Amino acid sequence: MSSWMRWHGPAMARLWGFCWLLVCFWRAALACPTSCKCSASRIWCNDPSPGIMAFPRLEPNSAEPENITEIFIANQKRLEVINEDDVEAYVGLKNLTIVDSGLKFVAYKAFLKNSNLQHINFTRNKLTSLSRKHFRHLDLSELILVGNPFTCSCDIMWIKTLQETKSSPEAQDLYCLNESSKNIPLANLQIPNCGLPSVNLAAPNLTVEEGQSITLFCSVAGDPLPNMYWDVGNLVSKHTNETSNTQGSLRITNISSDDSGKQISCVAENLVGEDQDSVNITVHFAPTITFLESPTSDHHWCIPFTVKGNPKPALQWFYNGAILNESKYICTKIHVTNHTEYHGCLQLDNPTHMNNGDYTLIAKNEYGKDERQISAHFMGWPGIDDGANPNYPDLLYEDWTAANDIGDTTNRSNEIPSTDVADKTGREHLSVYAVVVIASVVGFCLLVMLFLLKLARHSKFGMKDFSWFGFGKVKSRQGVGPASVISNDDDSASPLHHISNGSNTPSSSEGGPDAVIIGMTKIPVIENPQYFGITNSQLKPDTWPRGSPKTA
Repeated sequence: MSSWMRWHGPAMARLWGFCWLLVCFWRAALACPTSCKCSASRIWCNDPSPGIMAFPRLEPNSAEPENITEIFIANQKRLEVINEDDVEAYVGLKNLTIVDSGLKFVAYKAFLKNSNLQHINFTRNKLTSLSRKHFRHLDLSELILVGNPFTCSCDIMWIKTLQETKSSPEAQDLYCLNESSKNIPLANLQIPNCGLPSVNLAAPNLTVEEGQSITLFCSVAGDPLPNMYWDVGNLVSKHTNETSNTQGSLRITNISSDDSGKQISCVAENLVGEDQDSVNITVHFAPTITFLESPTSDHHWCIPFTVKGNPKPALQWFYNGAILNESKYICTKIHVTNHTEYHGCLQLDNPTHMNNGDYTLIAKNEYGKDERQISAHFMGWPGIDDGANPNYPDLLYEDWTAANDIGDTTNRSNEIPSTDVADKTGREHLSVYAVVVIASVVGFCLLVMLFLLKLARHSKFGMKDFSWFGFGKVKSRQGVGPASVISNDDDSASPLHHISNGSNTPSSSEGGPDAVIIGMTKIPVIENPQYFGITNSQLKPDTWPRGSPKTA
C-alpha cells in the first residue's frame, strides 16, 4: 500500500513533469539541425565539427519559426550560400550573425520577407561582391561587413556611399582588392563611370478636377544606366505606364477624389544606388456630406457630421428653414481634418425644448454643394410627455428663408430671424412668469397680514367671547358701549375680575353690573367716555338721560 501511495503522490507528479521536460528537449533536439542548438526564440550554430553546409532550418511542424528573433552562426567553413527561401520562414527575425564562416553568395531576394531585420553581421566571410538590392527594403540600423575580400568594382560602391552617409564613416575599416590584388581602403576607392543616377519629373505639383485625365513624364540619367519604374503607392484611379531607356510616362484616367493628396514617384536605380522624384496630386471636387446623425450628449450636445470637399467647403446650418446664426451657445466645431475630409459637430450648450426641430446642413464650394437634414429632439415641452413630440410652434418664425437661399453666417440687424431670437424670447417669457408669481405671493401675504390686523382691532373693542389665539376672552358690556374689562376666565389668581354668579364673595349683588371686586371689596366702576372717543357734545349734562348720575 505504501508503495502505491509513493508512486501516486507528489513523487509521481514530479516524475511525470521530468518526463515531459525530457520529451520537449528531445523534440527540440530532433527539430534543430546538427551542430546547432535551438530555443523558442534563438538558433546558434558554433560547433565546427561536423558543422553545417546549408542555412539552418527547423523541421516542419516541430516549432514555430516565426518566433525566432536571433540566429547566430560561427565557424561554419562549409556554409557558402544563402538562398532565396532559406530565411523566409523566420519572419520575426531581428538579428542575423554569420561570422568566421565561408559565406560567398547571398541571393537577391533572400531577405524579402524579413522586414523586421535590424542587425546584420557578415564579418570575416568570403564575400567578394554584395548588391544593395538585398537590403534596400530593410530599415537596418547596423550592417557589418569587415574582413571580407571585396573586389574593387562598381558593385560595392554603394557600400562606400552608405559609409559616407553615416555619422561615423570610420566605424568600419573596409578594404577591397584591385586588379593587382592590393588592398585599397574603400573610402579612397574611385571608379570611373560609376555614380548615382538622377531623375527629373516634369510637374512637381499637380492640381486637377475630379474626373479629368493626366499624363506624367519622367526622364532618368546615370552611369551605369539606371532602371526606371513608377511608384504609385495605393493610387485608386486607373493608370498605365510606358518606359523606354531613359524616358517614361504615366497615364492616369478619370481621377478620383480619393486620390487627392497622394504622392507618385519616378524612381531610377543602378548598382551604386537610387534616386527618385515625386509629384503630389491635388484633386478639386464638389463637397459631399457623407455623415449626419442625430444629436448625442457628452460635455455638450453634438450633431455629428462628416464633409468631404476640396477646396474646403463653407458650412451653413438652417433650423426649421431659417438661417441658424451661430453664437457662443450654438456653433460649428471641426475636430478632425484628414486632408479633404472634415469631421465635426454642431455644438449646442444646454439646449431646451425651444431647440427641438429640423436641422439642415449645407456644404458649398466653387464646384458645387450638398445638403442633408436631421430631426433633433433635446427635451419635451413643459407639461407634455417627451414621447408626444408635439408640433413645433410656427409663431417663432414669421419670416423664414428657404434652404436653397444660402446666405452669409454673419449676424445682421435686419437678418432673417433665427434660433437665437427664439431663445431670447423664451428667456423673457420665463422672466415675466417669475415676476408675476413673486408679486402674487407678496400680495397674498399682505392681504393676510391686513386681515389679521383687522381681527386684532375688533377683538380689542367689543367682540363678544372672541378668543385671540387662545389667550383669554373679551367680555363686552351688555347694552351700552364696548367692553369695559378684558380678563382671563381661567386666571383665578388675578385680583381684578368680574363677579361670578353664585359666588360666595361678599355683597355679590351690590354695585350693579359695572362693578369689580378688588380684594374682598366691591366698588362701582364708571366708564371714561373719552376713552372710547365720545365728543364733548355728547357729554353735556342736558344730553344725559333722566335719572343718570351726573358725578362720579
